[in-house]
Amino acid sequence: MSKVRKSIRSQKQSEKSPFNNYWNKNNYLFLFSGVIVLIIGFFLMSIDPYDSTLSLSVSPIVLLIAYLIIFPLSILFRKNNSKE
Repeated sequence: MSKVRKSIRSQKQSEKSPFNNYWNKNNYLFLFSGVIVLIIGFFLMSIDPYDSTLSLSVSPIVLLIAYLIIFPLSILFRKNNSKE
C-alpha cells in the first residue's frame, strides 16, 4: 500500500493566518472618529486671529489626542474572545 502524500498547496490552504479579519467594525469606528477629531483640530488651528488661545493651545491638544490616542487605539484595539 502506498501512502497518499499531501501537496504543499493543500497544507498552506489549511493553515489560516491569525491576522485574517483583524479589523472589525470597532476598529473602523475608531479610525473614522480619529479622522473627524483630526479635521476638527486643524479647523481650530485655522481660526483667525492666528495668536488666539484656540489656535495656539486647544488645537494642538486636540491634534495630540487624535495622533497619540485615537489612531493607535484604532490599530491596536482587539476584542478578547477567550472563553473561560
